[in-house]
Amino acid sequence: MKKRSIALIIWLMSIALIAVMAMQYYFVRESFRQKSKIFDDAVKASLATVANKLEQQEIYDFAQEQERKNQKRFIENQKKQEQKQLNLAKQVEYQERIKKLQTELFDYEQRFNEAENDLNNRYMNIPITNEFFETYIRNRPNPQLYIWLEKIQMSDGNIRTFPRVDAVKEASVIPARDDSSRYIIPNFLGGEGQASSFRLVTLRPKTNQKIITSIIQIEKELVKINNVDLNNASSLFDSVAVLSGKKSSVVQDAAFGLELTKRPLEQRLNRQIVKQLLVDELAERGINSSFVLQVKTSKNSPLVFQEVHLINNEDFEKINNPIIYKTKLFQGDQGKSPGELGIYFPNKDSIIASNMGYWLFPTILALLGLLIGSFAYTLMIIFRQKKISEMKTDFINNMTHEFKTPVATIMIASESLRDPEISSDEKRVNKLANIIYDENVRLGSHIERVLNIARLEKENLKIERVNVHINTLANAVLESMKLQLEKAGGTLEINLDAKKDIVIGDELHLSNVMYNLVDNAIKYSKEKPEITFRTLNRGKNIVISVSDKGIGMTKDQAEKIFDQFYRIPTGNIHNVKGFGLGLSYVNDIIKRLNGRITVKSEKDKGTQFEVILPLRNS
Repeated sequence: MKKRSIALIIWLMSIALIAVMAMQYYFVRESFRQKSKIFDDAVKASLATVANKLEQQEIYDFAQEQERKNQKRFIENQKKQEQKQLNLAKQVEYQERIKKLQTELFDYEQRFNEAENDLNNRYMNIPITNEFFETYIRNRPNPQLYIWLEKIQMSDGNIRTFPRVDAVKEASVIPARDDSSRYIIPNFLGGEGQASSFRLVTLRPKTNQKIITSIIQIEKELVKINNVDLNNASSLFDSVAVLSGKKSSVVQDAAFGLELTKRPLEQRLNRQIVKQLLVDELAERGINSSFVLQVKTSKNSPLVFQEVHLINNEDFEKINNPIIYKTKLFQGDQGKSPGELGIYFPNKDSIIASNMGYWLFPTILALLGLLIGSFAYTLMIIFRQKKISEMKTDFINNMTHEFKTPVATIMIASESLRDPEISSDEKRVNKLANIIYDENVRLGSHIERVLNIARLEKENLKIERVNVHINTLANAVLESMKLQLEKAGGTLEINLDAKKDIVIGDELHLSNVMYNLVDNAIKYSKEKPEITFRTLNRGKNIVISVSDKGIGMTKDQAEKIFDQFYRIPTGNIHNVKGFGLGLSYVNDIIKRLNGRITVKSEKDKGTQFEVILPLRNS
């Protein structure tokens, strides 16, 4: 196929693909608009329903609340008188108990003051803290204290002497264990300024904490009684009922409206209830998505409150100038609506797209993918056929050259035999006859290769399944190739190390496989071939390895060598003959025998082929 034809096909297919994509884009856009309109209508209907439910619920709740208050008020009025009597009796009782406890506390403190005065009158003493006592005196057989007399000049000019105490050595402070009052009575001998000894006097605490606690507790109870709300003021509805001569449970709609409109908007709405009502109404209309609800008193006023509803804790960015759906709240109020309820969806487009995606996007992607895939596959087939066509052209040219050489040789030898002078020479005749025979064999070998490939392609190549000894077959093949190797001046190292070498296969085709691998190793060596032929066992398989130190190949070339008609470029070297069919034939035969072939190669360093075949009964 010409390049111009290929370009025309690609151009036409591209136009068709672009046209299909444009149609799909138009279809998606129109579908999106329809879905967006349906979405808008569903949200507006949900808002109107929620606003209506909020208004109805408020009236119902308010009526229920007033009914409960009226019922409680009747019961409370009956209990108030009883409670008053109980509270008065408790007040008298608590006051009597407080007076009694205060008397006990006064007597207790009086006794302490008398004991303390007696101690002060009889002895020179030093009051100490209970922490000092615990730290330096208790549990010490010989307390190390320094007690002395300190002279202090008073404000009237007289000098008075006061006893003082201190520890000789500072110790870690031990907290007090009780609230007793303790005193040190020092013993000063003669006129010494330092006491020679002391004793300890302990009095009970200055005050009775237990009595004080009881008084405080009773006073608290008394305060509670005094703070009881005994206000009997009636509600608005009680007043209206009294003035109108009706029962408090019967209130007209106008009275309800008047009372409700006085309440601030934030008190008339429970944000959680509003959000839940919106969630339920939207869900009934098939919208399950995150949203932000807002309540305002007027268009440009600050938010009364805002609530965010998240699905699966998803995170979305705050957007500027969102599309807000709004509805009036409490439109039944006298006068005008006190506020509006708004809602917006930060991810509205993705919500609509996801709703469409359940059926639309898979269909479009499948169709588009099928078109693109078909387009790509068609182009791949076109380029592959073009490449195969070029390779077949090269193959035909090469084959023509390979066939032309033996045919020309046979023609020259035949013409020589017609010469009487040459035909009379028996040696020369035999030589020419051998040349004709060898060239015929060579020509037949070429023809056989081409026929084998043709049979492989038609799947009618006959493969025998018999026991084959790989080591024996390898010896025979390598022996037949010694002359060819000697002619090339190369060396062949043979290591038939496989202990188990019997496989199920075709002896003829396996010998052709070995021949082709060794022949390639000879052809693609730079100068004198250095070839190693090995057999070894690996698990339940036998491995036939053929390695050389020839020109090697790149990774890209190694991936193509098993393709038909492919030959590795040899640059200016023209002595490498062949059709590019050998390795393709080898690969096909090995696969038919349930084996596999691998290649490892490095440019300018050599190549190693490994044929892996399963052993018999493995």
